Amino acid sequence: MRGRNRACSLTATLALVFAATTLAVFAMIGTYVYLALAHEVRTQDDLDIVLAARHTRRLIGELAGTGDLRAHKERVESQVLGNEALSVEILDPSNRVLLEHNRVETADELSWPPGTVGASQQITTASIVERLATNDMPFRRLAALARLSDGSYVTIIVTRNMHDRKLLLDQYRDRLRFAGSAGVLLAFLMSYLLLRRALNPLREIARSAENFTIDNLASRIKVGHVPQELQSLVLSLNTMFAGFERGFTRLSRFTADLAHDMRTPLGNLRGATEVALARPRSSEEYQAVLASNLEECDRLSRMIENVLFLARAEHPTFAKHKVEFSVEDELLKIAEYFEGIADDAGVHLRESGGGRLAADVELFRRAVSNLLANAVRYTPRGGTITLDTQTQGDTLRVSVTNQGVPLDSAMLERVFDRFYRADPSRTSSSSTSGSAGLGLAIVRTIMDLHGGSAHAESGPGVTRFVLTFPVEKPATGVPSRVA
Repeated sequence: MRGRNRACSLTATLALVFAATTLAVFAMIGTYVYLALAHEVRTQDDLDIVLAARHTRRLIGELAGTGDLRAHKERVESQVLGNEALSVEILDPSNRVLLEHNRVETADELSWPPGTVGASQQITTASIVERLATNDMPFRRLAALARLSDGSYVTIIVTRNMHDRKLLLDQYRDRLRFAGSAGVLLAFLMSYLLLRRALNPLREIARSAENFTIDNLASRIKVGHVPQELQSLVLSLNTMFAGFERGFTRLSRFTADLAHDMRTPLGNLRGATEVALARPRSSEEYQAVLASNLEECDRLSRMIENVLFLARAEHPTFAKHKVEFSVEDELLKIAEYFEGIADDAGVHLRESGGGRLAADVELFRRAVSNLLANAVRYTPRGGTITLDTQTQGDTLRVSVTNQGVPLDSAMLERVFDRFYRADPSRTSSSSTSGSAGLGLAIVRTIMDLHGGSAHAESGPGVTRFVLTFPVEKPATGVPSRVA
């Protein structure tokens, strides 16, 4: 439910964004259209004022004197007839009204600036003046001098009442606002519905993801009907689910294998103890039972230590201390340590190669020792184990080669898995003294920590384990703590 609310919130948010964008666009377009219309209306009205003034001046110029104005009143008024918003006044030099038509007293009460267009000057729209009455009623006026035939002058005043234009523009503005509001509301509703439909694939992905549970680790999100923009998201989620499945499977197998391997020494401990307590025994027999139990305890202790190491090594904060050292010297020390064990097993150790490496010395020793212990365990008596190093470009390869029965390809792929043994039986005698199937897994973990790799090769009578380290050269003898 919470996820659905968030999805709806996203839909509403995007719809509001689209509506706000639509409102901004409508506002800009509406403002532009409104201003363009107002400019066009004003330009046309100013042209009417100018034409009326020009024609009136021309007619007055044909009259002999002011006395003819009364006789030709209709001709003079004809310039503004048919337009009730236009008014004309003719004033003598003493500002007495000689003739008027549609005169508006409100306009006369306004304070108009002095100045008229001269009789010899051309009448243009630049001479028009606008004023607002107390009721916000606009007026536009033009005053010009006209010369009669007798040489006298009169003043022509043409006034335009802009009240009708103001009402027209106000109505147009209100319609734009209504249309804009309706358009924004329609845009919000349509975008909401379209976005809700467009986000259906996300809801389908969420419902498919809910099917991925601990009881259904194989569940995946289908990519077929997902839009192209969401395919990368689905692939990432499926990759994550696959990683979870591998992790759970690996953890389950690891837990099962650990329980199985721990059950064997515990069973041995219990069985040996029960046999010893079944009847009174001599001190030598009790000592033998205790020695056997001590071996089983050592086996359990090694197993627990290895499991703890693997758990710590997989943690992001695991620290390793890198120093630069001589690989040949370290291999000689490891070979010397295993010399007695090899003699008891009847095998020979041989070391060759050299070079320098920047790595954690303790982890390096542990990795090579695990490989060497594994080689000693599976090399027949009289065989030879070779420790060899080679530098190839930016890598250094450390290989442990032993003679014996080769491993098939299936074993080579799984030999570094935890609790995996090439022996078909888990309870073989060799496993009793071994590392409980964790030795090679520890080797691979150590190589992962160093950014290297570990792999196995096997041929007729020969098996080779190879560790590939990247060559790094920090300051000699100065450890670097790397988390």
